[in-house]
Amino acid sequence: MQGKIIVESFDGREIAVYLPPSYFTSGAAYPVVYVQDGSYLFDSSMEELERRFESGELRELIFVGITPFERNDEYTPWLAPSLADTTRNFGGKSADYLAFVTGRLKPWVDEKYRTSRLPEETGIAGGSFGGLVSLYAAYLHPDVFGRFGLLSASFWYPDFMEYVRTKPMDAAGRKIYMYVGSIEGIHKPGAQKMMVPYTREAHAILTERGFDGDWLRLEIEDGAGHEAKYFVKRFPEAMTWLFPAETGS
Repeated sequence: MQGKIIVESFDGREIAVYLPPSYFTSGAAYPVVYVQDGSYLFDSSMEELERRFESGELRELIFVGITPFERNDEYTPWLAPSLADTTRNFGGKSADYLAFVTGRLKPWVDEKYRTSRLPEETGIAGGSFGGLVSLYAAYLHPDVFGRFGLLSASFWYPDFMEYVRTKPMDAAGRKIYMYVGSIEGIHKPGAQKMMVPYTREAHAILTERGFDGDWLRLEIEDGAGHEAKYFVKRFPEAMTWLFPAETGS
């Protein structure tokens, strides 16, 4: 690793901040991506990310990995029944969690590190429920985030597709990368079997709302299931499309 990961504690929560190689020798401000479920997405793909920095494909980025207290609460937008009788219901605390990220964590990161604070240079990303809450952030905090990495986002979550169908979203200045594996959920008995159809529908709805191919991208990987290894594999591509070095857009 040419850059550096600094692990800190903020509000009792573990925060992993990755600083790119040139951070230590330049006076520049850097785009920031707030990443769900800690640092695994960028830590596990760091070799490829830094290769893309060096080749000029990808802008150098600061990553902020946020460890959840209880992801089934913080990454879900409203209360919903559990998928199994043996587990507790989903807590529906995404609004509170995103208020923490935007109102407390981001100001702390901006004060402590050299960050660009523009929405078009502020991203949020995650896999599964982490992707779900990242898209929810686009609705709740359009003034904060302008880049969204949705890796197998859990569009099956109860009533979420109805929310996407009915809730307006302004396409101006926003860039959204979506990914799903072709066999995600196909063997699930319940709502999770809708992973691929709902991802396709969400993409179609956003296209109708004014997102064209320069601002919205959907990738479907043949034979890929709902597994972290595929999220990690896809993360550098998502970042490169969202923050290409050649245009800085």
